[in-house]
Amino acid sequence: MDPIRNPYAPGAGQRPPELAGRDEQLRAFDVVLERVVKGRPERSLVLTGLRGVGKTVLLNALRSAAVRRRWGTGKLEARPDQALRRPLSSALHQAVRELGHPDPDSVDHVLGVIRAFAQREAGAGARLKDQWNPGIDAPVVRGRADSGDIEIDLVELFTDIGGLAADVGNGIAVFIDEMQDLGPDDVSALCAACHEISQSGLPVIVVGAGLPHLPAVLSASKSYSERLFHYQRIDRLAREAADRALTAPATEEDAAFTDEALTAMYAATGGYPYFIQAYGKAVWDRAPRSPITLDDVQVATPEAESELAVGFFGSRYERATPGEREYLRAMADVAAASEDPAVEAVPTADVAAVLGKKPQALSPARDALLKKGLIYSGERGRIAFTVPHFGRYLREHAG
Repeated sequence: MDPIRNPYAPGAGQRPPELAGRDEQLRAFDVVLERVVKGRPERSLVLTGLRGVGKTVLLNALRSAAVRRRWGTGKLEARPDQALRRPLSSALHQAVRELGHPDPDSVDHVLGVIRAFAQREAGAGARLKDQWNPGIDAPVVRGRADSGDIEIDLVELFTDIGGLAADVGNGIAVFIDEMQDLGPDDVSALCAACHEISQSGLPVIVVGAGLPHLPAVLSASKSYSERLFHYQRIDRLAREAADRALTAPATEEDAAFTDEALTAMYAATGGYPYFIQAYGKAVWDRAPRSPITLDDVQVATPEAESELAVGFFGSRYERATPGEREYLRAMADVAAASEDPAVEAVPTADVAAVLGKKPQALSPARDALLKKGLIYSGERGRIAFTVPHFGRYLREHAG
């Protein structure tokens, strides 16, 4: 089949041609936007899930929904080695520009507060050349969001941008990807700011996305975070939605799948959106004609698996040290030995037993893998891969 017309898009964070299985989240977010603008009490939103389930894609789709309603929006991706001030300042600068407030003086005041918030990262009394600002021309507003205490500053900053949005009858939404990588102080400040804003009724919300242990990260920072955010677990697609993710784009290109091919595709992909796109692309390129058959899927499967082994699994495995790789393989062995084939989290004690070591001796490797985002701990004494099918990859490819 014509590779130029191949509709599938297995890119990181790249929106697939058919965003299947996420209608409920999109509808719920529309309700949130309407309620916030009307001054109704509403919680900020947190999306959680494994890598490859489409969190970033959904985050971008929610942002697009906010833009269509003329909200001001900004997005950032958290990184373990970066504090919150700079990326958040850039995101809020963009949000204020999108808002389209008609009063230049009011806009300049808020931009000056954002600039003060950003420059405070360099420390009080920093030389001009060491100060950073997110491309803002407005003069710095001293004495607002620049105390140096991130919690105080963020509350003041959100209050000011919320007031600006309320003036024009719209809202501000901040979208944070990889939210679990925020530092402890930044997480605490973000929770405090969201709490303050929700109490004041200002139209500002935070929409975060992260790995499954993100709720535990937030809860460890502020006990009230369990009531502060609305948590939505983003999981693999059900069979019907997975079929639609394949057939809808194919139909647009005058192509189709047989029922047997769709069954084989679901078995191979497990319903994970990234895998659906990767297998869909490989099968399309290999199939000689429409409809795509079971034989076509079987022929293309090795190619899809090879591509995933290099780009999706292998790139992550290469980030681990030899000792960390041993730990990962032991995790895979423990999961394979489980009586439950759908097991995700495995006991750390069992991993230690496979390696013939005490759990305490393996703490450095486990902690390093946690920081690298290759594994996560959803409950005490148990760990799991952040990447679906990673255990199978390790057993088949990583010797």
